[in-house]
Amino acid sequence: MEDSSQWLKMILMIVVLSWLQILGLASAHGRARDDAHPLSKINIHKTTLALRDSVSIKASPSLLGSKGEDIEWVTVNLVNPDPSEDDWVAVFSPANFNSSTCKPENDEVAEPYICTSPIKYKYANYSNSEYTKTGKAVLKFQLINQRADFSFAVFSGGLSNPKLVAVSNYITFANPKAPLYPRLANGKSWDEITVTWTSGYGIHEAVPFVEWGLKGETKTRSPAGTLTVDQNSMCGSPARTVGWRDQGFIHTSFLKNLWPNAVYTYRMGHFLSNGSGVWSKTYSFKSSPYPGQDSLQRVIIFGDMGQAERDGSNEYGNKSPGALNTTDQLIKDLKNYDIVFHIGDMAYSDGYVSQWDKFTAQVEPIASTVPYMVASGNHERDWPDSGSFYQFTDSGGECGVLAETMYYVPAENRAKFWYSTDYGMFHFCIADSEHDWRQGTEQYKFIEHCLASADRRKQPWLIFAAHRVLGYSSNAYYAEEGSFEEPMGRDDLQKLWQKYRVDIAFFGHVHNYERTCPIYQNQCVNSETSHYSGTMNGTIHVVAGGGGHHLSTFSTVTPDWSIFRDLDFGFVKLTAFNHSYLLFEYKKSSDGKVYDSFTISREYKDILACVHDSCAPTTLAA
Repeated sequence: MEDSSQWLKMILMIVVLSWLQILGLASAHGRARDDAHPLSKINIHKTTLALRDSVSIKASPSLLGSKGEDIEWVTVNLVNPDPSEDDWVAVFSPANFNSSTCKPENDEVAEPYICTSPIKYKYANYSNSEYTKTGKAVLKFQLINQRADFSFAVFSGGLSNPKLVAVSNYITFANPKAPLYPRLANGKSWDEITVTWTSGYGIHEAVPFVEWGLKGETKTRSPAGTLTVDQNSMCGSPARTVGWRDQGFIHTSFLKNLWPNAVYTYRMGHFLSNGSGVWSKTYSFKSSPYPGQDSLQRVIIFGDMGQAERDGSNEYGNKSPGALNTTDQLIKDLKNYDIVFHIGDMAYSDGYVSQWDKFTAQVEPIASTVPYMVASGNHERDWPDSGSFYQFTDSGGECGVLAETMYYVPAENRAKFWYSTDYGMFHFCIADSEHDWRQGTEQYKFIEHCLASADRRKQPWLIFAAHRVLGYSSNAYYAEEGSFEEPMGRDDLQKLWQKYRVDIAFFGHVHNYERTCPIYQNQCVNSETSHYSGTMNGTIHVVAGGGGHHLSTFSTVTPDWSIFRDLDFGFVKLTAFNHSYLLFEYKKSSDGKVYDSFTISREYKDILACVHDSCAPTTLAA
């Protein structure tokens, strides 16, 4: 009995180790070794005081947004008689960042002088290579309205051993509490759209609402609900400690009973307790077509974009070097698409909460104009013992709370980030790869119900999307693991994709672009590469994770099912011309040109036609 017991223990240990190895690969392929957030490089708790009257730092202008602007450039003049190449300038908000703002409980043995991360930083010699000789620098920072004032601090000693040398004057926006950064999203019915925005007004101070209506016609007002996020709702550090920053108030209003294909204007407002009102800018959007409507419909899909700094702060090029290119191309092409799907890894804030404001500001021209639908990724959700499927620290302690609050999705439970949504002839099933999707789980049942509910005569184009690659990818890490997928990814789901004839399955997580042939059980079921017609007997899998974060390398081996690969930043555009013809295009963010494409043409009978594992048993009985 003792021998058999020992054997059982050994077998159990092998199984556990194998499982941990699989999970390790699953986490590793999504991020490079140098993927640490730039702000995490600052050893802010170790700051010591070395204030010098001889050092001068001044910021101007002192008042921002006097004409209603929510983004402004600030000039910082630095004079330092004792300059060093490792001097750096940090932006703090709120402006008062000393130990009086620290929570009583702290992991440090001694109370730190500074217990909160700056929102961005630059080295003092960023714009003047002669700084170490002259001791003078002029730095330009771009600031967004983040509901508080700002100050600039000079440090010596580099990022690892910071010494506070001088602090600037305080500067502020004219109305730090202003309603800002609207994000549109589909509601739970086709004729409903939601407007979510951020402000500094709590419900005891002001009543939030949206004023809206058909362009040029009388407007109506819809109330908004208000959510907040507190520090104690974070699951761990840095989000719960040095990375925390108050996110203000998140408001969502539901605009209902919209006419199809109509242009509406809207603005967010707050009625203050003194009877006055505060208003945002006026925006516009085009409402969704009726499900099944035959008209031109255009969709953008990508993942893993991230937030980047236009002023060069935070050494952003090492983190999300393609984010601004993707953002700018989508802004440039805004009139030529109708809805966006950002399938996970949005801001890459990684527990530095201030970055969410900057991300919403970055995508505001897009998200304020078309529905900006999102999915949950590892950098939004994953944290040990928090209910996520993967027990890693990729979210920096946010454990999904920020993503679920900052962005509305039409899910039954926003903590379970799966949902369905329609846009005309498209039916979308958005899965949450950070929760268990395998057969028998709650999410698996949702996925099957979502796929089964598509009326393919009215909505012929059935799209599945998730963050991690639950389908096919020849990313280098997946190749090393041997399955060319997320471990256990497609084992159960491929039966559903085949049964319900999913046209295209989209994934992010891997930071490149790749397209497969129509495939089922590792086998190409169609030899065409650029035009598919008639019966579709497999699903095309697309990795569109090149939204902007650092790129992921491919395997040196190209599998037979891999039709096109590109190691660059880009996004996908789908154009449905009618019920029978779909155009797929992959565009690079650098120039907006098409580098890969294919078309699908078919009739309704082609969707009904039985292929392997797609039809229920039949009888020949008359």
